[in-house]
Amino acid sequence: MKIKTIKFYFLLLSLGLVAGCDKDLDLVPPSTISDGSFWRVPSDFEKAANNFYFGLITHGNGGYDQDSDITVGAGPNDVSGGNILIPQSSGTWNNSYATVRAATRLTENYENAVDIQDETARYAGEARFFRARAYFSLVSTFGDVPLITKVLDLDSEELDAPRSPRAGVVAYILQDLDWATDNLPLESELTANEKGRVTQGAALALKARVALFEGTWSKYHLGGAQANEYFGEAIEAAEALIASGEYGLYTDRGPDSYFHLFIESGANSRENILGRRYNENLNVFHQTTRWVNTAFNSPTKQLVDMYVCTDGLPIDKSPLFQGYDLMASEFQDRDPRLSQTVFVPGTVFDILGDVTPIIPLIGGGNNGPTKSGYKARKFLSDDVDSQLGNSFYDYLEYRYGEVLLNLAEALFERDGSISDADLDRTINLLRDRVGVAHLTNALVTGNGLDMLTEIRRERTVELAYEGFRLSDLRRWKEAENALPVSLRGVRYVGSEFETTPPNDGLVPGVDVQVDEDGFIIADPVSARTFDPKQYLFPLPLDQIQLNNNLKQNPGWL
Repeated sequence: MKIKTIKFYFLLLSLGLVAGCDKDLDLVPPSTISDGSFWRVPSDFEKAANNFYFGLITHGNGGYDQDSDITVGAGPNDVSGGNILIPQSSGTWNNSYATVRAATRLTENYENAVDIQDETARYAGEARFFRARAYFSLVSTFGDVPLITKVLDLDSEELDAPRSPRAGVVAYILQDLDWATDNLPLESELTANEKGRVTQGAALALKARVALFEGTWSKYHLGGAQANEYFGEAIEAAEALIASGEYGLYTDRGPDSYFHLFIESGANSRENILGRRYNENLNVFHQTTRWVNTAFNSPTKQLVDMYVCTDGLPIDKSPLFQGYDLMASEFQDRDPRLSQTVFVPGTVFDILGDVTPIIPLIGGGNNGPTKSGYKARKFLSDDVDSQLGNSFYDYLEYRYGEVLLNLAEALFERDGSISDADLDRTINLLRDRVGVAHLTNALVTGNGLDMLTEIRRERTVELAYEGFRLSDLRRWKEAENALPVSLRGVRYVGSEFETTPPNDGLVPGVDVQVDEDGFIIADPVSARTFDPKQYLFPLPLDQIQLNNNLKQNPGWL
């Protein structure tokens, strides 16, 4: 009989439990640990649940959003460049189904352990959270996927299961998250040693994210039959999280709070709902600050131009916009999140004792030059250890700011409008943190703006470099417009850059490519394409070969 896999890896959970098992169990080979010798006490369930946390998103060295239009890496990106190939294998598929199996195994044993369910329900809730998270990763990437609801063995018929309609998979996700919400503790109920574990707030935050994604996918890709139902779910989840009073925006550093949220000072703030934890005492670190300083992931003009001026108006509408003639002029009177995400040329920032004003070095490669002429600042810590490559600040996978954005977008998408009162308790809280004029209906109508565009603009700048942009472009069905264009950078020809070291003397067309207006071309349109089939990623070949009932996504044959 051929080996069937949807990558459920039957030994994965057993292997993960070895480090946490009691000494008497350590005498048993890991591959033989059975359900009969485990799942006896609450600590068994806790140990099993601990393994899920290794799957939380890591920092990625500040390299997120290279697959979109708002940053550009040192080399080509197959996703944003439209060069995706059908993979032989997929980590997203494999790892997600491994999590599904492990989570289902825990929940099945929880249901059997009736005598200790009061003490283990929270761990079953964690398992359901991570199972929902895994299925969301699958659905948002591939669309319809096999829905497996029990632990399988080598003879299970479900190993040949066809792809289930995404609506059924999403219903299963939302059901898991509702159960988790009812059985997980509040953030305030966690002990100091439990900080970083999944809570009710995390389940609600994920539910709002899933439901908003599916609502917009339904609306813009599938005709919208279920769109408002999903938007209602997103609104309900976000409202419940906000009403809990467990979370809030980080404001401890005044107008610079946005910048500090993403480094050491903001890691344990009330804005952090759930994230990847790092630990100095255990020497669990990342190197994001060091990598961000190399400028290997450069902001684009597309991103920089999205930030409004302090009067709340876009640069093409605001009288405050100072143009591009000076290196720093376009940063003046702008939303402070711009200068806290992208370095203002001439900024003094202490890098290992070097306080020389930072003038981004225009060029390519990984050792400092920026392809766009813009240099990222977000995630760049001023801590010496971080700058040496030992960063310990958390990665915030779920944060309160995103929940506010999800609520605002879901309200508008469902109702076709949003009140000033709702804007004030969502988007304008984010603007208040940095000191930008409120987004209002009068501002929009009085200046010929579009409210949905402004809501999406707010989302993009608030979540820049956090890996949301491609997902947003796909669910809005805007990737076909945003991706196949030249990614541009600073204005070089006719600007202060042209005459200021270290960038003076660059020859346009030789040392640097520019467009007809003198702006750097960081990634030309000739290297960027988008086919509508790319809204869904191709299934890996190994899974189709193992399961004849799996059919490839349209256009990928």
